[in-house]
Amino acid sequence: MLLPGIDRVLRQPLGNALLLGVGGSGRQSLTRLAAAMAAYECAQIELTRGYGVTEFHEDIKVLMTKTGVAGNDVIFLFTDTQIVEESFVEDINNLLNSGEIPNLFASDEMERIIGDMRPVVKAMGLPETRDNCMAQFVGRVRDKLHLVLCMSPVGDAPVSYT
Repeated sequence: MLLPGIDRVLRQPLGNALLLGVGGSGRQSLTRLAAAMAAYECAQIELTRGYGVTEFHEDIKVLMTKTGVAGNDVIFLFTDTQIVEESFVEDINNLLNSGEIPNLFASDEMERIIGDMRPVVKAMGLPETRDNCMAQFVGRVRDKLHLVLCMSPVGDAPVSYT
């Protein structure tokens, strides 16, 4: 009965999920199946040697452009084994809370996004201001980028900061 729940959550605007279970319990498979049922793209980072914050940010930029500018629904499947840098978790937290990551896009990339969003904003009958373009971009990212975090309760003991 888990699949209908995942599918229902991911079809909602702002629909994100945290799936907990031991390895091999089907969290990733069920997420991919739910993505196929909803006709959403399912994206996942591919860890390679030297994969770090820069590569992660480039992958996130692609996902944000697909959802914010193009308006496509995308599921970003992220597992605990893909946390190479602790800042990945902070970036995901920012995406979940505000729909954006501070200083992710360079100024030329921001101008391109604003230019691409002008027809969208115009079609909505809103003034084509920079603020309206960015607000619609961020709103669409929040509505259409669905994060699914697949975590396992088994693993290394948590770090103590005392």
